[in-house]
Amino acid sequence: MNIQSRIDGGAREATLRFLPGDYVIVTPGSFVRCAVTGKPIPVEDLRYWSAEMQEAYASPDIAFARHEQLKAEGKL
Repeated sequence: MNIQSRIDGGAREATLRFLPGDYVIVTPGSFVRCAVTGKPIPVEDLRYWSAEMQEAYASPDIAFARHEQLKAEGKL
């Protein structure tokens, strides 16, 4: 994924380091992408992520499904 990627209006994709219960902005931008759907998520709306997998998720349902998938694959 290119950190210079842009979406509507010329917005730049941010790079974040996900921590348990928080994140650190590595490269400023206005959005991140959902690891499952590829949907852009405005940074200010980001609520769901995995610190273990360093992935962002667009919704709680997507986060839960991804967690279950990773458990089944033995990655968690």
